Amino acid sequence: MSVVRSFIAIDLPDSLFGQLERVSDNLQELLEGMPIRWIAVPNIHLTLKFLGDVSEKNIPMIKEILKTEAASHKHFEISVGGFGVFPNFTRPRVIWVGVEAPDELENLQRRIDLETARLGYVPDRRKYNPHLTLGRVSRNANPKEVRSISAVLRKQRVGFLGAVRISEVNLFRSDLGPRGAVYTKMFTAPIGQN
Repeated sequence: MSVVRSFIAIDLPDSLFGQLERVSDNLQELLEGMPIRWIAVPNIHLTLKFLGDVSEKNIPMIKEILKTEAASHKHFEISVGGFGVFPNFTRPRVIWVGVEAPDELENLQRRIDLETARLGYVPDRRKYNPHLTLGRVSRNANPKEVRSISAVLRKQRVGFLGAVRISEVNLFRSDLGPRGAVYTKMFTAPIGQN
């Protein structure tokens, strides 16, 4: 049985990409030559659940989970802005722009996490922290590079980039290639369509 590397996420509207591109381009210029893998702006999304390798036989069940959970929630709006890193500025690994959202987003994420766990997908242990990943610092970065990256990132500020109404949840496949991952939308579930 073949497997598909997959994740569940909220796709962002094109209207937000210009703002994200401006932020990303500025950071890439400031950190040029540093060991950071930048995410292509059209690939930026709000992840709800990384599934990993999914057996093709489980895909219909995951689609049904998305359909059911999305339908049982109301549309909501997120605000995009702010800047940070995981785990911290001393050891930055993930560079992100923040997302502020109502409880509805966390409830939706928690329900999806719970229902996919019933299919055997590992539940998230950490509290959900919505964000948009711009780049990832290489694990092979040496201490001097990490200090340089950290010094630049500590000075960054990102203001309000926009508000977005969320009305659907998506199942994506992720195909890894020499130029990075290629994401393909496999299924879309409308939010609030009982």
